[in-house]
Amino acid sequence: MPPAGHPDESMYQDMASSSPTTPDDHSFFSSAPRAERQVDHISPGYSSPSSQFADAHRSVRNICCVGAGYVGGPTATVIAYQNPHIRVTAVDRDAQRIRRWNSRHLPINEPGLRDMVRIARDGSKGFSSANEADGGSLDVETERCIAEADLVFIAVNTPTKGSGVGAGAATDMTAFEAAVCEIARHARAGTIVVEKSTVPCRTAQLVQDMLAAHRPGVRFDILSSPEFLAAGTAIQDLLRPDRVLIGSSPTPSGRRAADALADVYAAWVPRARIIGTNVWSAELAKVVANAMLAQRLSSINSISAICEATGADIDEVVAAVGSDARVGARFLKPGIGFGGSCLKKDVLSLVYLAESLGLGHVAEYWRHVVSMNEQQRDRFSRRVVRCLNNTLVGKKITILGFAFKANTSDVRESPTMDIIRTLRDENPLEIAIFDPCCNPAAVRQEIEATMKRDQNTWKANGCPVIIYSDVYEACAASNAILITTECYEFKITWQAYSIERESSKRFYPTLFARRKLTEMDIIALHESLLQLSKCEEGDPLRRFVEEPLCAEDCPDCELVGTRAGGYRAEADVDWRKISHHMKKPRWLFDGKGIIAPKEIASKMASLGIHVESIGRQGNL
Repeated sequence: MPPAGHPDESMYQDMASSSPTTPDDHSFFSSAPRAERQVDHISPGYSSPSSQFADAHRSVRNICCVGAGYVGGPTATVIAYQNPHIRVTAVDRDAQRIRRWNSRHLPINEPGLRDMVRIARDGSKGFSSANEADGGSLDVETERCIAEADLVFIAVNTPTKGSGVGAGAATDMTAFEAAVCEIARHARAGTIVVEKSTVPCRTAQLVQDMLAAHRPGVRFDILSSPEFLAAGTAIQDLLRPDRVLIGSSPTPSGRRAADALADVYAAWVPRARIIGTNVWSAELAKVVANAMLAQRLSSINSISAICEATGADIDEVVAAVGSDARVGARFLKPGIGFGGSCLKKDVLSLVYLAESLGLGHVAEYWRHVVSMNEQQRDRFSRRVVRCLNNTLVGKKITILGFAFKANTSDVRESPTMDIIRTLRDENPLEIAIFDPCCNPAAVRQEIEATMKRDQNTWKANGCPVIIYSDVYEACAASNAILITTECYEFKITWQAYSIERESSKRFYPTLFARRKLTEMDIIALHESLLQLSKCEEGDPLRRFVEEPLCAEDCPDCELVGTRAGGYRAEADVDWRKISHHMKKPRWLFDGKGIIAPKEIASKMASLGIHVESIGRQGNL
């Protein structure tokens, strides 16, 4: 910790490690030892150390992850799960977040995350490939975690600046710089520092300069290994990545550091997918990847507007265009615009970089990508008002979905928030919100924070915005329902088909094909058994160590009204029941294209529900 009276003292005084100890001195997250793994050959694209440094190959035994949010938490979980011989500790200045990581109420809702945490954090029993590990809990001071680490990940938030030079485009590096300062004070000489946060190109030089300023003459190795995680699929993205980038300096020391990090990933990632680059390429590749994805979404959203005006069907256009191998079908799904903390932020970061380099025409091009995205949600809101006779006065509007995408509780930069702003200006009787993956209290807090932040744009006499924990209560007496998140619960009778289709792609490991199963085999078996069985505890292999009950005054239990481990999504909604309690005429505005097939739309029509969908004219 900084010395008493230091200006950064208050910033880190609440930083606590979420690391339970085990008999093997493993920490958050750590698990029982796993089966031996076969070592693959290093891929041609990866720079291996020369033979003269072979005997000096570095080994990582202790990792500290600074930041336990949407990136740091899942990343630490998977690394510890796949590397039981490595002590992995996550630290964060948000004491409440750390408490939740150590409890039954994880701060992040991601499919598969809870199962991984229970093994990595608490150890396992029953179906394990080696000895059991008993879990415990111990808060470890931040400076100690950093001081003991061979490798430190920086996984803190890097949002867009809200004020000052570059406001609205440049990256706010406040938290990142604070983390680097803390590392500089306490890290041992030779520690490997890895940028996991999304940062502007050439940030590694900033890190190097800051470390040199605080610890002159002490050598540190700086790597860039950006995350490529999508909310809702973060665990699968970590377990089965398309690629893992490791950017390093071309020096022998830099190559050895890169190889040490590659060995950590190679516990479960094929070496052919671990790509070595220079550090600047790795930093820029992350931003460019997200910019390209944002560009595709904005492009197809622009085409959806043309479809609505001409009578073309957006799904048919996407199928025709996406079948071209040069284009592909991924990220050609139109909707109300991309949200979340990454795409817009990274496009704006690219805009600022281009402007800084004097490339105004490049910056203008990428600004249009963001502009098109924002126009899409405005156009959707105006369509709702137009279809309801240009007035919402005295009418109840229900919004299904608040998170920016399905299978996540992440509400940052949710496009739904902009839609609420527009509709609220029309003075409806009520705006009701329901999301099956979000804690109602968290949604309420986000809306209240937005109202406070944007108080000048919210009418003082605006309608109430009410968050419901029951979908039928939210839809009762509603004049119009808006689907703004593609949750499978809203997809009428598709669920059985979807599960059957996905199950057919599952890998069913042959239990006796080899002596020992790898962790990836066990994960696949666990997922397959969950698909095939109705195991209420979600533990078909009986591996989980029983979690302790929350304290009587647990604030999370009070928020969700249950002590059973947090909010849980219910089964598919019954649209017949919803239709029966809606007001006539009944309107459904599909902002995610999940009511797209004509046979599904016809079922809605039989219920008396008029459907308006992105990229289509009228009632399908």
